[in-house]
Amino acid sequence: MMAREFNFDGLVGPSHNYAGLSFGNVASFSNVKSASNPRQAALQGLDKMRALANRGFAQALLPPQARPNFRLLRAIGYSGTDADVLARAWREAPVVLACAYSASPMWTANAATVSPSADTLDGRVHFTAANLNNKLHRADEHVQSTRTLQAIFANAEHFAVHQSLPSTPAFGDEGAANHTRFSRHHGDAGVELFVYGKVEFDPSAPHPKKYPARQTREASEAIARLHGLSDTRTVFAAQNPDVIDQGVFHNDVIAVGNGNVLFYHEQAFADEAGTLDALRRTIDGVGATLQAVRVDSAHVPVADAVASYLFNSQLLSKSDGRMALVVPHECRENPAVAQYLSQLLASGGAIDELIDFDLRQSMRNGGGPACLRLRVVLTDAQAAAMHQGVIMTETLYATLVDWVGRHYRDRLEPQDLADPLFAIECNTALAELERLLDLPGLYDLS
Repeated sequence: MMAREFNFDGLVGPSHNYAGLSFGNVASFSNVKSASNPRQAALQGLDKMRALANRGFAQALLPPQARPNFRLLRAIGYSGTDADVLARAWREAPVVLACAYSASPMWTANAATVSPSADTLDGRVHFTAANLNNKLHRADEHVQSTRTLQAIFANAEHFAVHQSLPSTPAFGDEGAANHTRFSRHHGDAGVELFVYGKVEFDPSAPHPKKYPARQTREASEAIARLHGLSDTRTVFAAQNPDVIDQGVFHNDVIAVGNGNVLFYHEQAFADEAGTLDALRRTIDGVGATLQAVRVDSAHVPVADAVASYLFNSQLLSKSDGRMALVVPHECRENPAVAQYLSQLLASGGAIDELIDFDLRQSMRNGGGPACLRLRVVLTDAQAAAMHQGVIMTETLYATLVDWVGRHYRDRLEPQDLADPLFAIECNTALAELERLLDLPGLYDLS
């Protein structure tokens, strides 16, 4: 069946800030409490969406989440008016206030795991919102993520939107950042690869020692069951715990796949040979042949891969059957990575084009091109059945650029989070966004 892959990029919200809340994410920690530029961040993301849409790639967006998260602040005992809550939280628990203002929902690769209809037992597209329970600033995102997915993919004939897994360490789930799908064509039956950092109920299994493993095997298996995936076309693989301790907090920081191509670092998996063997066997079963593009440490050390986010890239199928690699500018600026990419393009392999974007506002907060997008494979009928107001067009681009210009600050300091007027600014912007995207009631702004 014919189908296209839509990339749903996160629209950066007006409270984009650098709070350094994500232990294990080196870039996020490195820029803690520095001033951010929400306007520039949103425009950089919109420019990327527009450019890819103009190239013929199917492009849509997921709207930002409401900030500040007053539900979190009131749940832990802050009461009174909104201004009272902000003032006391800033005075007594500024880190918790920063959590309530977290910009992390912009990285929609963490919003959910998605299985296309060609892979599922009931022939619908399945979504499971990620519980993200490893970090306080992300642990509440699944509420709005589920609400947003239900609004965009409301047609139950075509779509199934599941609630998140239980919010307990045993089912720690970080969404599509640890999930990759392989197939001959997007509309064909495919193989779904789930990568996990630890096995909760087997303490003897390898696990990182410095940074937390955010995805469990138990969570990956639960999602495969919920989505009705075939055991013969599902692969579970352990991430290398040593690279987690080097700042590779998600698999999409060390590997990316598309079609029949896996672009990965040699240290990505705990058992490289076993993972590749399992993928080859299962991908053979769907009529494709795995093309594994291995990057050696001698060419690109893990530290350079993390600094440049080489693997946190988008691998996109072009109409001629070849693939383009979408990377941040930092890949051009890192000598080892730039040299490797030059050799890759000259090799005559499946990847024959490099597209780079300035995403510095996102990169400084710890997310590159792959973090910013959720991949959703849709048939023509499914694409017509989803909400049309989030599909990127020239008209929507111009509308949102104007909206950002009117509502977003070009400089945000940590102390601005305590200003009740800033909270009102954010709410006002999102109330208008509901109308612009034709998604009334998307937010609970009461």
